Amino acid sequence: MNDNEATGGESADSSQEDHEPAGWNLPAIVAALRDSRERAHKIRHLGRVRELPSREAMTQVLEGCLAALFPTHYGRADLTDGSIDFFVGRVLHDTLSTLQEQVRRSLYFVPGQALDDERALRERASAATAVFASRLPGIRALVVSDLQAAYQGDPAATSISEILLCYPGVLAVICHRLAHELYRLDASFLARLLSDIAHARTGIDIHPGARIGPSFFIDHGTGVVIGQTAVIGERVRLYQHVTLGARRFEAEEDGSLVKGQDRHPVLEDDVVIYAGATVLGRIVIGRGSTIGGNVWLTHSVPPGSNISQARSVSHGPA
Repeated sequence: MNDNEATGGESADSSQEDHEPAGWNLPAIVAALRDSRERAHKIRHLGRVRELPSREAMTQVLEGCLAALFPTHYGRADLTDGSIDFFVGRVLHDTLSTLQEQVRRSLYFVPGQALDDERALRERASAATAVFASRLPGIRALVVSDLQAAYQGDPAATSISEILLCYPGVLAVICHRLAHELYRLDASFLARLLSDIAHARTGIDIHPGARIGPSFFIDHGTGVVIGQTAVIGERVRLYQHVTLGARRFEAEEDGSLVKGQDRHPVLEDDVVIYAGATVLGRIVIGRGSTIGGNVWLTHSVPPGSNISQARSVSHGPA
């Protein structure tokens, strides 16, 4: 006896239609939504239905990269010297295979990309994935410098393992290191997905375009925002609710904002910015400067500056 016979010959679809509450009028709503998609409010990229990059797949890529970079922390606790390389190799194979497909999908959204040559897109995705893989040892070196900076900069830290597994700021920075490499490879759609996954997990929003030097530490972390064109030097430390944002936005004649301009701060080496500070515009915070809590700063400061709330206010002549 088949399923239809077992249910009196009714399919799930027909049963649903038979029991549709009065007044829903689903056919009309479906037709109106199609009209919105196809004509009235069309936003489809280049007018075509395409396979979008998958947030779920990029979450798997993130987990795989974490396991490959730190296999006993994010992979398996029972790994031995004899099994760890095999584990890392297997994880990388699966992770990079998933990533390559997501890169292929993301290339449809690169401005100026020729979309009709599927073979060329696959080859480009394969090449980009290979470059990303080759950069993983360098990414790990940067992350280790970040871990060491966190251990040295936080008196509450008891071990590197604690920092790696418990500090949201460290997880956000690891995700940024990975996302930034994708951004450099023109997989900006995937980079944004990865950074948003980190944002959802940690409450820290770092645009993948931001350039961040080694030994970077975000303490506590919640509410930190770092904009697309920010440049951060070596051994920089930020605290919670710091914003490195833009001050002004130039507009086109049609009112849309100009894209691609440098509009976020430059932090030179050894800068510390305390909780709640807002630093806006393409200004330079000189090497070794300290920006106090809750400061609103929109002008450059020379190396070695110590800016507090009172000192950040500019008063006119008496």
